[in-house]
Amino acid sequence: MVHLAVPPVTSGLAVGSLVAGIAAILVALLVGCLGAAANSVGGAWAAGAFALLGVLVGAGAVVAGLLGLRQIRRPPAPPAVHFAGRGLALAGISCGAAGVVLNLLGLAVGLLVTYA
Repeated sequence: MVHLAVPPVTSGLAVGSLVAGIAAILVALLVGCLGAAANSVGGAWAAGAFALLGVLVGAGAVVAGLLGLRQIRRPPAPPAVHFAGRGLALAGISCGAAGVVLNLLGLAVGLLVTYA
């Protein structure tokens, strides 16, 4: 029996993780801006809502990145597709974690500005 060589395919989980991680960082920038202007815009509530969104997206990026790494590490059977994209998955995990931390910091700044 002959098995044809199948080229590696980039993992969709890894790409999705990177996109979600970048989105979490962008939302963190919005949370920071709303948190800094909390008194004038009533931004503590808005910063809290966007921080929740950013934390959920960042956590989703971390989970998708870990699942993508698992998918990439799994050895394929000969006719199966081999997945690539380890760097994308690692970048998605790190961007997602950074997005979670930055969102929580932006929320903390908003609460300090509002209630201090």
